[in-house]
Amino acid sequence: MATIVATSEEDPVLAVVRFTSELAWADAGPEVAEPQVTRLCMEAQDCMLTGRWLDLVSLMLTSADLVVSRVSEKDLECIFTVICNLVTRPSSPDEALEMAKQISAKIIQQPDDKPALRLKILFILYNLLEDPYSKFFVYMKALKLAAAGQVTESIIPSFKKIDSFLQEWNIEKMEQRELFLAISAVLKDNRSTSKDSFAFLNKYLATFSGSGEDAYTMNDAKEEAVRAIIEFVKSPDVFQCDLLDLPAVAQLEKDGKHALVYQLLKIFLTQRLDAYLDFQAANSTLLKSYGLVHEDCITKMRLMSLLDLSSKGSGEIPYSLIKDALQITDDEVEHWVVKAIMSKIIDCKMDQMNQIVIVSRHTERAFGLSQWQNLHSKLRVWRSNIANAVSTIQANKVSEDGMQAMQGLVIR
Repeated sequence: MATIVATSEEDPVLAVVRFTSELAWADAGPEVAEPQVTRLCMEAQDCMLTGRWLDLVSLMLTSADLVVSRVSEKDLECIFTVICNLVTRPSSPDEALEMAKQISAKIIQQPDDKPALRLKILFILYNLLEDPYSKFFVYMKALKLAAAGQVTESIIPSFKKIDSFLQEWNIEKMEQRELFLAISAVLKDNRSTSKDSFAFLNKYLATFSGSGEDAYTMNDAKEEAVRAIIEFVKSPDVFQCDLLDLPAVAQLEKDGKHALVYQLLKIFLTQRLDAYLDFQAANSTLLKSYGLVHEDCITKMRLMSLLDLSSKGSGEIPYSLIKDALQITDDEVEHWVVKAIMSKIIDCKMDQMNQIVIVSRHTERAFGLSQWQNLHSKLRVWRSNIANAVSTIQANKVSEDGMQAMQGLVIR
C-alpha cells in the first residue's frame, strides 16, 4: 500500500477512496475536486460505520474504474486487493456474494486490458471468499476472463484440482455442466491439451442420467454429444471412451439428424476397418462436413482393429489375421504393431519365426458396464488367490513351528 497511501494511520479503505477520487477529479481543478473528494470520503466512512458494505464496494469500484489507465499495475493490484478484502466484512454470505458479483463484473469488463492482472485479482477475490457457491461463481468468471483475454495458461493448472473443488463447492448438476463445458472450451483452444478437453466434455455428458428431469433437458446435449464423437474420432491419441454407454450420446442412435454420427462412433468402438470403409463410401460428404480426414480415420481405425484382434482369443494373433483385418501388405504388419506399441495401446512380443504377435496387455476400446463387471470378476479371483496364498503360508508356518517344537523335545 506504500505506493498508494502516504505514511499515516488512515484506514486502508479510506486511503484507497481518497487516492482514487483525487485522481478521478484531478482534471477538474482544486475548487471542484476537493469538495468531491471530501464528499466521497465521508460517504465511504458512513458506509463503514453503518455496515453498508455493498454500497461501499459500489462507491469504490466507480472511482477505481476511472483511474485504471492512470496508475501502474502494482497500484491497481493494491487498489483492488483492498476492495476485494471487503467481502470478508459482512456476516451474510448472500451479501458477500453480491459484493463478489459487483467486483467480478467490473474486473472482466475489459478482458483485453491487462488480462493477467485482472485474472490475478479474481484469484485474490476467490481466496478471500468463504461461501462455497461464491467461490464457484468467481471461478467461472475467471474462466471467462482467461478465455477472452487469452491468458488460459494461468488457469489451466487449476483444472487438475477440479474434483476437490467440486467437493468443496457442492454445486448442482446444471452448474457442473456449465463448468465442464467452459473448461472443455478453454482446453480445446489449447492444442496441447485436446485430450483433456475431450475428457471434460465426457464429464459433461456423463451428468445426464436419461431419467426424470434429465429426460427433458438431455435434448439440449445433442450438439455436445456429436462434438464428443467427432473429437474422439479425430483424436490421434485417444483409443478408449465410454460414450456408447452415456444416455446423452445414446439418444443420437434414433435421432433423424445425428443417427449416422452415432453409427460412426459404434464402428470405431465395436467394429473393424472394413465396416468403416463401407460407411465412408456411403457417407463421404457427411464425414467431410465434420472436418474428418479419410486417411486419418483409416490410420486410427487400423489401430482400433488391432485392438479388437488383441481382445479376442488367447492373445496370440497370426500375422495373416492382422494383414487381412488392417488391409495391409505382409511387409507392413510389424510396422503397425510397433505403431500400436508406441501409442501405448498394447504390450506385446513379435515372434517373427512363427509369424505371430503375443499380446500381454491391451487397451479396451470401450470401458462400460461389461468391462467393469469383468474387472470386478478378475479382482475377486485375485483376492481369492491372495487369500489362498496367505492361508498356505500360515499353514506352512504352523507346520514348521510344530516341527521345531518336536525337534526340541527330542534333543532334551
